[in-house]
Amino acid sequence: MRQYIVEKGDTLQRIAARHGLAREQLITANPWADRQPYLLPGQMIYLPASLRRRYVIQEGDSPESIARTFHFQPEQLEEMNPGMSIYTFPIGKTIVLPPSKPKYHVRLAGEYGPRELSKDLDYLADQFPVIECNTIGSSVMGKPLHAVKIGDGLKHLHVNAAIHANEWITSPCLLRFLEIYASALATGSSIHGYDPKTWYQNYTLWLVPMANPDGVELVQEGILPNHIYYDQLIQWNEGREDFRRWKANIRGVDLGDQFPAHWEEEVERRGKASPSSQDYAGIAPLCEPEAEALVKHTIHTLPERAISLHSQGQEIYWNYRGYEPPHSETYAVRLGQASGHRPVKLQGSDAGYKDWFIKNFRRPGFTVEIGRGTNPLPAEDFEDLCVEVSSVMAAFMSLD
Repeated sequence: MRQYIVEKGDTLQRIAARHGLAREQLITANPWADRQPYLLPGQMIYLPASLRRRYVIQEGDSPESIARTFHFQPEQLEEMNPGMSIYTFPIGKTIVLPPSKPKYHVRLAGEYGPRELSKDLDYLADQFPVIECNTIGSSVMGKPLHAVKIGDGLKHLHVNAAIHANEWITSPCLLRFLEIYASALATGSSIHGYDPKTWYQNYTLWLVPMANPDGVELVQEGILPNHIYYDQLIQWNEGREDFRRWKANIRGVDLGDQFPAHWEEEVERRGKASPSSQDYAGIAPLCEPEAEALVKHTIHTLPERAISLHSQGQEIYWNYRGYEPPHSETYAVRLGQASGHRPVKLQGSDAGYKDWFIKNFRRPGFTVEIGRGTNPLPAEDFEDLCVEVSSVMAAFMSLD
């Protein structure tokens, strides 16, 4: 077997995806890797051989039918099977199948973190002139807080994702919708029965796809002793080196409790007086740069309505202490009908982005919880989650 030396940012899933393997194959070849929460730079792992897909030709098969079924070009069969001609296709012969061409650029190849987001934004902005990428601030550790603009309408809309670190899968789901939207504009196709050209003309959509990049990286990669917050983070995580359940930012502040909407009452309700993996609201509203950047950007763009994308539960929270406009519930029902999510009138929660948005602007704001399970939601749910987000976003863009 080949040997591979782990580098910073490597995870089992990322290495497996890069080498055409399954995570389970790496565990089988390196059983110790499943007994530690993260791979560490400098560790050596063994890479088993990547087994190519094979197929036995059936009656009625043709190169074109097989290529269409497995999503590749017919000519690639000859490249993968030297000596074979696509003009002679004997039943019962075993052939090697080429890799399938992915339908979308935005996809999971292991965990999706700040580096993957930046690369995808660069690609999408290069491919689609309708996409404009901006930076609205920096995280505690200096990572850019990206904001993406698409649309030419006078009315603005806002959607953010990954405020909670272990809900990072919301970021690529939102980026997938951006790709679908831009591609549909370029090809003249519809999205869930809607005409995206109407969206583009009526609205300017702003996406902040990863509001907590430091926390996302912590969840996915852990930390080493040379990290500036290493000792504090281990303490705040109650001595655990596994940060996969971490929700807060890198300073142990829950960004979901950082907004000036009855913040003091949320602090009292949570009962957290010091940094933690979740529920600590900080020393004051907007004391963290990530929350402050979201608020400043929202005030600058003045959205007509907003969504904060979270996981999990398949629910839509639409109200806040009676500050919401009368049509908010109707809008939530429409979003729920499109996505299968349950609209919920939430009580006993303050200081979230949605809460601040509704209180500050008296406009419709929503917290949308996608998926079901335990965060981080599993990568194998990604395509289904993309459909959920796309359905919600299509309805959100089409509200009157």
